[in-house]
Amino acid sequence: MEEKQITLQIDGHFITVPEGSTILEAAIKIGINIPTLCHIDLKGTCIKNNPASCRICVVEVMGRRNLAPACATRCTEGMVVKTSTLRVMNARKVVAELILSDHPNDCLTCPKCGNCELQTLALRFNIREMPFNGGELSPRKREITASIVRNMDKCIFCRRCESVCNDVQTVGALGAIRRGFNTTIAPAFDRMMTESECTYCGQCVAVCPVGALTERDYTNRLLDDLANPDKVVIVQTAPAVRAALGEEFGFPPGTLVTGKMVYALRELGFDYVFDTDFAADLTIMEEGSEILNRLTRYLNGDKSVRLPILTSCCPAWVNFFEHHFPDMLDIPSTARSPQQMFGSIAKSYWAEKMGIPREKLVVVSIMPCLAKKYECARDEFKVNGIPDVDYSISTRELARLIKRANIGFPLVLDSPFDNPMGESTGAGVIFGTTGGVMEAALRSVYEIYTGGPLKNVNFEQVRGLNGVRRATINLNGFELKVGIAHGLGNARHLLEDIRNGHNEYHVIEIMACPGGCIGGGGQPLHHGNSEILYARANALYREDANKPLRKSHENPYIKTLYEDYLGKPLGEKSETLLHTHYFNKAID
Repeated sequence: MEEKQITLQIDGHFITVPEGSTILEAAIKIGINIPTLCHIDLKGTCIKNNPASCRICVVEVMGRRNLAPACATRCTEGMVVKTSTLRVMNARKVVAELILSDHPNDCLTCPKCGNCELQTLALRFNIREMPFNGGELSPRKREITASIVRNMDKCIFCRRCESVCNDVQTVGALGAIRRGFNTTIAPAFDRMMTESECTYCGQCVAVCPVGALTERDYTNRLLDDLANPDKVVIVQTAPAVRAALGEEFGFPPGTLVTGKMVYALRELGFDYVFDTDFAADLTIMEEGSEILNRLTRYLNGDKSVRLPILTSCCPAWVNFFEHHFPDMLDIPSTARSPQQMFGSIAKSYWAEKMGIPREKLVVVSIMPCLAKKYECARDEFKVNGIPDVDYSISTRELARLIKRANIGFPLVLDSPFDNPMGESTGAGVIFGTTGGVMEAALRSVYEIYTGGPLKNVNFEQVRGLNGVRRATINLNGFELKVGIAHGLGNARHLLEDIRNGHNEYHVIEIMACPGGCIGGGGQPLHHGNSEILYARANALYREDANKPLRKSHENPYIKTLYEDYLGKPLGEKSETLLHTHYFNKAID
């Protein structure tokens, strides 16, 4: 059935749109940029927020007395809209001035300075003085966690964080509490985030238009370590970082800057620059072996085996099932994330090989994810109180650090990673996008299970940005049923089906963030543009296609690691260094 179309006029331009479209959606189609503050709609994902609370997007609709919010007003046949009359422009400016009257005046030291949507609107509306003075209110709560900094004095009540936390991620860690001028956005009962069900996915940070929610910055600590002659400082970089870092330096989204990134890291003073993709290949060896082990036992009638097996690379996802599905802690793979596998191997095998004492080695990770900051600090990833990964910085933090160090990023030459932990296959690269972990696992599982070569390594059926995807893979007659989900709301639907006995999968990959790591909470801000996510994903697939080796079990340095040190996947040493366990974190 064809969708009904309607025609309207916006600023003299006629446009035909599907019935039910908003004025804002119609305006975007003809290149009219109506300013917004509370509204966000990340096409291709479930992220949407349009409470029409900020009133920045007001427009004139002929025949109506009051101005209408473009984000929440549906188009009607024959509607005539004016978006830039003097009345509209004055109204928007007054609304912005009123918001600013209750906002701290510390832009110069705010973490969002230069990337703040309210600041951008103030410039756009030519606000040069403050005609309104807000009342004196009690300071709102501030909190610093391992991953996220919350400063509610800067909150403008756009409710984006609430929408993404409750409606998209279904975590429910943030909501409006109290009334009137005392209203604030916080966990239930005004708890601290550390006492809530927060997963530290960072999607609230990714959509916050101001500085109310930001990542915790570790760059000053990093600079101190780099300047310490008694420390050996090494770094690992996640695959999604190379596909997004260039955006902070004017490159189009989806530009791969791998070599420039490595060069810049050397200029910053790191002693060795390694690739988390190496650890992603290692993860596939362990996780893939675990999949094969469980499947074999299941097919042989072992009643103790519980399927499906769930991937465990994403720390926000791990936090989610520990909080919300503690009765299912035996289902996820016990394999650590690539970040933590890297840290464990770096501070054991590599440190021993190089003759570096554990206490003198600093392992830093550069990640697209804010939950990685929390993951570093988990007690199970420490040996004698010393963490395997000392701390993690985000893609945005790395960009700020490069600028601070006066490195002309667009002009620098390409530089290769150091070995042995810098060599990777295409399978490791695609970990950075939703479906990538599953595809990487399938490439190795297929060849190990069937004993024959995989002719086409591209599993197109697991790619894309649909929230939940399903595929059936033929393994010499055995139909392997796999599922892929990104976004914790989608994960919840799958897990509730499993809990209720409606499982149709053998293996499921889950990533907390929209698009997977490419849409992580520590990436350059997308400002609601889903095309950026597609561009980043395509960049990783391009790098995969150009790799000489595209299956994790073909990585020669991974083979050497097992031969010289680990023994075999799922062996005693591998279990100690590369696997973990989970905890019941349910909040009563």
